[in-house]
Amino acid sequence: MKIQVTDQAGDVHELEGLEGWRAMEVIRDWGLNIKAECGGALSCATCHVYVDKDWMDAVGAPSDEEEDMLDSVGDVRSNSRLSCQILMSDALDGLKLTLAPSAAKD
Repeated sequence: MKIQVTDQAGDVHELEGLEGWRAMEVIRDWGLNIKAECGGALSCATCHVYVDKDWMDAVGAPSDEEEDMLDSVGDVRSNSRLSCQILMSDALDGLKLTLAPSAAKD
């Protein structure tokens, strides 16, 4: 399955993902500019992404814990999610995400 990720510079990357992997793992393993400091433990917000509006329903709403973590970043939007909380599945083939400025490595 594929996901399309726009990085902080505006470059679009088509990445191959695997069923059951977190979107964060795919983005990180392809070497894009994402910190992903906690490795998916939902204890930071360094994998912050914006979900394309056409994919919001398929991705679903964030949990209360995820919303609490998102509240810690200054560039949060209504379509913000933590990519560690998005599990790849056939239903998300073609998913479009944009890396938030707050996710960039220093």
